[in-house]
Amino acid sequence: MSGLDELDRRDAAARSAAASTPRRGAVDPVKALMHRHRELCERAVDPLEIAAGLEAHGMTDRTAARFRHRDVFALAEEMYARVSRDADTSQPTPPAAPRVHAGWVVLTLLPGALCAAALAAVHLTHGRSRLLAAAAGALAVALALHAALRRGPLSRTGTDRPGPRPGAASGRTTPWTLWLVAYSLLGNGLLDNALAGGPDTLPTGTADGPWPLTAAPVLALALACAPAAWAAHLLTARARRKLAASRGLEDFATAVRPLLLGVFALFLGALAVLLTLSGSALGQPAAHAEALALGALLFLARLLTTHGFTYAPAVVLTAAATVEAVALATVFAARLPGLGFLATPVEALVTTWGADSVPTLTCAAAALALLVHATRKLTRASAHAPPEPAR
Repeated sequence: MSGLDELDRRDAAARSAAASTPRRGAVDPVKALMHRHRELCERAVDPLEIAAGLEAHGMTDRTAARFRHRDVFALAEEMYARVSRDADTSQPTPPAAPRVHAGWVVLTLLPGALCAAALAAVHLTHGRSRLLAAAAGALAVALALHAALRRGPLSRTGTDRPGPRPGAASGRTTPWTLWLVAYSLLGNGLLDNALAGGPDTLPTGTADGPWPLTAAPVLALALACAPAAWAAHLLTARARRKLAASRGLEDFATAVRPLLLGVFALFLGALAVLLTLSGSALGQPAAHAEALALGALLFLARLLTTHGFTYAPAVVLTAAATVEAVALATVFAARLPGLGFLATPVEALVTTWGADSVPTLTCAAAALALLVHATRKLTRASAHAPPEPAR
């Protein structure tokens, strides 16, 4: 019996040792995860890229605990170590911050310079020449802005990241962005004129005409392309530093959230200064509330698009432009027999707070929605992972 007891004890000890020894192969959870994300592991240049990719696929620190790791970063380090050991790749290095290039600096300054030149040409010309100058200036500014958004910090070059490609989103948002900017230029004057029974004539391109043109906000927004690019560059550079130093997804989100809000406030401060300067130069009201709301909306929409989140900006910009268009449409529709009630809400709003209250409230609400969305999306590690190099 003593011999049998000894054999039983040895057998129990062997089973205990086998159970405590981590087994590789099909039952190894990390290996199974690596097989599921084989392409991500093979192309990763550092563990941070694997961590960002796992997070983009829905992995959280709590999920990583099922793989016997304290967080996603620790899990990514093991996955990278296994791939590196097999492929004999170099040791990981922190992601480098994007460099400032003279090309994109010039491109971000170009829209403001061309807008100032176009406004000067409109001011110095008359009649048909003024119309041609306005058309040529608008085309030049649009082309310069398009070039600025395709290069530098305001462009999205990492099209291999998870998420929709930027081209389709740009096509959806461009008409609505143009409408919002055009409304800030001509919309308030048209709304006032429509409520008074007009317009009887086309805009003359001046601020004192029957259909006044408000150019100060548009000039300030064009000039703000440069501080927007610098703010986006600052966010990317600082976020990648924090990405290299973070030890968990929650830690990274906590560190990046005040950075995002600070960059947003920095841009709004720069835009406020440009609005004051533009209003003084043109001798027009700066319309701070309306222009700041519109600038915040456009900046957040571009920031989200730059980092690969294109759906929300497209929806919010479309909604904001639609609200402004409906406000104008109801005023004209109210002239039809029996439909006078349609203009009552807009007329009451304009009578109480002025014509600029319509775009101000609309853009402010839209910007607030995007700000809440940005604090969720742009605090994720996957939003700031370096783009994969072109192959």
